[in-house]
Amino acid sequence: MESQLDPLDRKILQALSTDSDVTAVRLGERIGLSPSAAHRRVKLLEEAGYISGYRARLSAAARGNPTIVFVSVTLKDQAQETLSRFEDAIRRNPDIAEAHLMSGESDYLLKVPVRSDDSFERVHRDTLARLPGVQRLVSQFAIRSIVDID
Repeated sequence: MESQLDPLDRKILQALSTDSDVTAVRLGERIGLSPSAAHRRVKLLEEAGYISGYRARLSAAARGNPTIVFVSVTLKDQAQETLSRFEDAIRRNPDIAEAHLMSGESDYLLKVPVRSDDSFERVHRDTLARLPGVQRLVSQFAIRSIVDID
């Protein structure tokens, strides 16, 4: 799919990744197209699935000044039923911001933002410890973010 993008499409995607609220006029100015041509290309990129949506990027204060906790999860086994039950549970859980199936020592890596008015103890007790199929949890607290694409 990436090979179908021409240099202008790549410029559009780069511009939108840093400012998704840019107008067609400003976008066209940045990449050397008329506003209508820029708008048309954006619509084509959306239809082709290169752009999956737009959203507001909230400040840490708006998100409750969360502490970010990364939790490595090791499951009891690798049976398909165990994996499915675990994945279904984490998809439905609002405490978990991201979840990744991993290679290596642990099975999953979870990103869990804990608001300043909440506690990791509550999240651990009420969420993580109740996930199906879990054998081991290892939590690490982020000191600060250096690069944050979200």
